[in-house]
Amino acid sequence: MTLPGRFSDPRVLTLVGLLAVPAAVWAALGLRARARRGGAKGPLGRVWHPQETVALTQAEERAFGQVVSRLSFGSGRLR
Repeated sequence: MTLPGRFSDPRVLTLVGLLAVPAAVWAALGLRARARRGGAKGPLGRVWHPQETVALTQAEERAFGQVVSRLSFGSGRLR
């Protein structure tokens, strides 16, 4: 079976075949290497946050509240 047009030349089909085989091998080896080195070593535990164990003082809580209120979108602009 021949293909119509410029793809009917056997040299073009040979060239495409010779380029497709190394590309497929390169992709397969790359995916295999990525799967081997990119896997997680174990299940990721819960992320620790400092505010879970360190109590904030009243001044720290007030300062945090002021920052949050400045960044809120209630007024439509930053203060």
